[in-house]
Amino acid sequence: MGKLAALMATAFVDMIGAVMILPLIPFYAEALGASGFVIGVLISAFSIAQLVSAPVWGRLSDRYGRRPVLVVALAISALSYIVFAFAQSLWLLFLSRAVQGVGGGTVGVVQAYVADASRPEERAKGLGWLTAATSLGAIVGPALGSALAAVWGRSAPGLGAALLCILNLVFAWRFLHESDEQRSGESVGVPALLRKLSPWQVLARPRELAARLIWTYAVAIGAFYGMVAVFTMFLSRQFGIGERTIGYFFMWFGAAGVIVRTTLVGPAVRRVGEVRMARAGLILLAAGLILFPFARGYPLLMTAMTLLPLGTAFTFPAVTALLSRVVPSKQRGRYMGVQQTVGGVARVIFPWWAGWAFDHIGMASPFVTCGVLTLATVPLFRNVTAPTRSHDDHLSTPAPAGAATSDAPPHTLPTAESKARASSGITGK
Repeated sequence: MGKLAALMATAFVDMIGAVMILPLIPFYAEALGASGFVIGVLISAFSIAQLVSAPVWGRLSDRYGRRPVLVVALAISALSYIVFAFAQSLWLLFLSRAVQGVGGGTVGVVQAYVADASRPEERAKGLGWLTAATSLGAIVGPALGSALAAVWGRSAPGLGAALLCILNLVFAWRFLHESDEQRSGESVGVPALLRKLSPWQVLARPRELAARLIWTYAVAIGAFYGMVAVFTMFLSRQFGIGERTIGYFFMWFGAAGVIVRTTLVGPAVRRVGEVRMARAGLILLAAGLILFPFARGYPLLMTAMTLLPLGTAFTFPAVTALLSRVVPSKQRGRYMGVQQTVGGVARVIFPWWAGWAFDHIGMASPFVTCGVLTLATVPLFRNVTAPTRSHDDHLSTPAPAGAATSDAPPHTLPTAESKARASSGITGK
């Protein structure tokens, strides 16, 4: 729990710094003569750099460890904030965003760190707490950035974010320690195919559980971001909500996410397991997306807005925890980097589609299509059994026809804990 607490603190402060400057970018860019399209490209520069860097960070963390990679990434982020603070041209703003994206490409590394430091049955809960910490940072950051700009001027938010990042770097260097599993290089039992194929090759094999999990994550997070892209426009046209009140709705998303992840995710994992929790999360997310555009009053609107963070809080920690259990531990950072990259591509494609559909098909179309696509991922969990303590925390999928048989199913995936029991002669009964 100590490692997780230190990692949560690191992620919390890192998110504060990242979102301190995010709401201010359009204002700064416009003052430098940027058009709306240029501002959109400027915002997306972060995601593009993150897409490119995420798999690289994942491979480096598998080879050299999670801790040094996170420390280097924090140093890169601090540099980007300093550039932002003194940027007097658009190209410097672009440079700042791109460098920040490189520093922010370590989401998969952080997730792998949680997986390394947590028992298999506790991973979804740990990932939920981690996301809650970042969600809390996303609530605090924008207000802090605006306050700094109002009191000390244009450069203050960037310098404040850089200072937070440097302090965070010192904290991480002092209190974050490499996980025992990462140091020992132990590998959980996984199908031989996953050891031979690269993560990118696995994606081309939809029958593999790792590929199904990554595609599910990508569609779900893309659908959510597609909704976010047209969220403000829908509320403005349907409910007359403007600039002075839209922030409260975004705060609700963050606050609801924190509440769900800190109070419900852990008990849900213990009661139903990651697989059922992921299925339930996908259904809840799809329901919120589909209901949202049909809200004509606040009761249905708030119901949909509650289902959305509930769905994401159940889906993403469960899917990521499952992925951490079905890939080789020495490649865990790499696989999670691939997951973040594929998810990042979805975060670009879905908003583009949502914006076009909103303008040319109708206000409801992006929400409904995103909801239907999310619902379509539920069958990807077919024939996947939830891990249970009574089965030594194994996660299994049916063996293909003609596969060799043994005392354990060919596709049984023992956790590190169960493997240790077996090697020491403990049956776990």
